[in-house]
Amino acid sequence: MSFVSAAPAADQVSWTVQDDLGNIKGSGHFPVPGGTQTSTISCTSTTSGYFAITATLTNAGGTLPHLGTRPTGIATFGVLPNLSGVLPAVSYAHQDQHRFGMQGLNGFTAMLTKLGVSRVIDDRQMSSMEPNGPNTWTPGTSYVSTMYKGGSIMRLVRLDGIPAWASPTGAYEDDTNAPTDLSYYQSYMGRVGTDTEAMRKTYFPNQQSNYYQVTWEPNWKDSSANFIALYKAVYTGLHATDPNAVVMGTTSPNPGACAWCEGGQLQTYGALGLGQYIDGVSTHSYYSSDPSPSQPPEQYDTDSNPANVARALDQRMRALRSQMQALKPNMRLWSSEVGISYDPGSAYGPNFPSGNQLYAQAAVAARTHLIVLGEGAQVTYFFYGADYPTEVGFGSFFDMVNPQGSWSAQTVSPKPEAMAFAALTNIIDGTQTLGRLNGLPTMAYGYAFQQLGGGSVITALWTHNNANWPTTAGSYSPTASMTYSLKVDNAGTNGTVTVLDMMGNPYTVGYANGVVNLTLTESPIYVVSNNASVMSAQVTAPIGYTGQ
Repeated sequence: MSFVSAAPAADQVSWTVQDDLGNIKGSGHFPVPGGTQTSTISCTSTTSGYFAITATLTNAGGTLPHLGTRPTGIATFGVLPNLSGVLPAVSYAHQDQHRFGMQGLNGFTAMLTKLGVSRVIDDRQMSSMEPNGPNTWTPGTSYVSTMYKGGSIMRLVRLDGIPAWASPTGAYEDDTNAPTDLSYYQSYMGRVGTDTEAMRKTYFPNQQSNYYQVTWEPNWKDSSANFIALYKAVYTGLHATDPNAVVMGTTSPNPGACAWCEGGQLQTYGALGLGQYIDGVSTHSYYSSDPSPSQPPEQYDTDSNPANVARALDQRMRALRSQMQALKPNMRLWSSEVGISYDPGSAYGPNFPSGNQLYAQAAVAARTHLIVLGEGAQVTYFFYGADYPTEVGFGSFFDMVNPQGSWSAQTVSPKPEAMAFAALTNIIDGTQTLGRLNGLPTMAYGYAFQQLGGGSVITALWTHNNANWPTTAGSYSPTASMTYSLKVDNAGTNGTVTVLDMMGNPYTVGYANGVVNLTLTESPIYVVSNNASVMSAQVTAPIGYTGQ
């Protein structure tokens, strides 16, 4: 760690390193002369996760500066978990089996790889490729980002967006109206299919399918018949040239069953024939207009009003899976976006966010993505890379340059959320979803996964209690807990399991008579066990989920 001091006279620097819960993991002092001085000290980490450095001059005071969206007083870094001694390496039969994507770090190939992210979104909208007129785009390698040429970062091909010249309004349209010439739109999609399949063969030969997202949170103003016609044109054009196309939609912001939610859209447009023109479903998984620490995904699960219970994310995902099964059985489900912001009314600034806000964001974000996967999505996308303007705090990283964030930040520093994501990917990628645990007590949550090829069982568990988690901005308790007994082995057997905390740090817990006693907090833990038949007998698999 390098410290730059500017003491007016000889002084000493007092420093600490704190984890996501504010626990001091290291501290010390060292002398510095007057004037500008760079001092470097070496530390060895025995734990993984997020860390914040604090520093001050003992006599002259001062602190680390406010930079970009990072508040005054801290510098941050992350240590990736090393689970080689805890979880066996997974053998992937094909690249599609990876489960995690991200929006907002396109081009950061090394960063994405370290985070365990294997998918991003790539633009092939007609508005992007042919903004000024028809037949102006010819597929070819000149349009291929260098990040795909390594073959490790795969693509979800985005198709929404109609340029002004092809729009019935004479202006750019995005998911409001069908283009004026659907025949041309179909032929354009044929070129996209040719381009995509050529890229797959060249850069992703172990990827079985090519994945397309037709619309993006549609605010449709055209007729329902034209919505179906748009999907028909896209589906027909892509499948004419891409034998491996998986065409997905409709990508509502909310996965539930309301009229504009994903389940509701599938019901409405499914009655008009949409099922003929999709191979899978893509949704965004927002459960609230303000997904944040103060509005977590489980907040309505214990509500006395059944209508409110249906608003919880787990209930919304189940409703979506049920509607998918009614429309077209056993389709793939991708969540191509969900993120957790800071609490409503927040603003970037020198004194915000607090460490408690950052901890709560990480815990809620990890739980949100576990619910999405546990309730039957094959893939989930993190949102967003770094902080950006207007919607405060959605970034997994601080933007170190722009005080209000930027959509294209280049200098970033991790929040606890980024390191919780890194642990999540290291633990859950390479798994099949077994399902949600049955018979959980009120305020306990649990989902079981199994590594591909019949490997280790991983059970994610946490508790959420609204009483310890205020519905308006406040102090979020990292210590409030409940006990839970999990059956991990056959009756009469004794042994140990490995438990991983939210940041991927392992510890060993003994079990007796096949049952391990656990302490659950608002931060998810992951229990690694080996008896898959015992776990499979106590879960409910998501409707229509057919694995990876």
